[in-house]
Amino acid sequence: MKIAAFDIGGTNIKWGIVTETGEIIEKGDFPSRVEAGADRLIENVQNKCRELKENHSVSGVAISTAGQVNSENGEIVHATENIPGYTGMKVAERVEKAVGIPVRVENDVNCTALGEAWKGNAMEVRNFFCVTLGTGIGGALVMENNLVPGASWCAGEMGHMPLYPGGLPCTCGNRGCLEQYASAGALERQVEIQKGRFVPLPEFFEEVRKGEAESMRIFETWVDHLTNGLQSIVHLLNPSVLIIGGGISAQGSLLTDAITESLSEKVMPNHFSALRVRIAGKGNEANLLGAVRHYLDNQ
Repeated sequence: MKIAAFDIGGTNIKWGIVTETGEIIEKGDFPSRVEAGADRLIENVQNKCRELKENHSVSGVAISTAGQVNSENGEIVHATENIPGYTGMKVAERVEKAVGIPVRVENDVNCTALGEAWKGNAMEVRNFFCVTLGTGIGGALVMENNLVPGASWCAGEMGHMPLYPGGLPCTCGNRGCLEQYASAGALERQVEIQKGRFVPLPEFFEEVRKGEAESMRIFETWVDHLTNGLQSIVHLLNPSVLIIGGGISAQGSLLTDAITESLSEKVMPNHFSALRVRIAGKGNEANLLGAVRHYLDNQ
């Protein structure tokens, strides 16, 4: 069996041809062009699905997407204006009507968790929390080998935990949310403010590795914000593993070592002794794999 997998983000839509054993035999991407709106975005996905169905004889479509997703019917419960008009979009229904094969849809961070549990650094881990650090902060919870969606498909919204009540305004409408201080986007903003110029994060992290004092200070403050949020997650849920995903996870041990050291000073000893911090092992492929895992589990 071959499945067409998609990962819909605000900048690019990644796609892959994935087998039921988790082998990605071909992959690529194309621009999301979100400025044209959600209808055009879904039309582009439909067109790519038709192409993949014709060229690869795929038997189903698995979609990972930004936004809060009712994964039972494949509808977008809520999405920010990063994709205009996406809230309420019946993604599974529209794609299925266009291509004539089964379609399953799941939230992108949940797909990261499912992909890591299937083929990545959470294999055989019964209880873990997955955090993705990007423009915002996403979270997904797996307990006793089961993904926890929440009562209204919103479980794991770690980025909107209040860190500093009354603080920086957030896209959710509140102020002081964690993602305004501890996302990759927040780090990029702080680097620019503190240094007085834009510095790409890969360049910034090289400065941290070289021990540049100002960069190290900015990094340590950012890690402190992040682990203030993670501390609450660990105390509340008692996971055995924290999986760190998103583009910033490319920093590997620099990131996990700093998070582990900071958490060791904040988390109660009996919680910390069983805790491990790991990078998402499948990187950008985790969402494609997780979408397929969700498809296979919900045929």
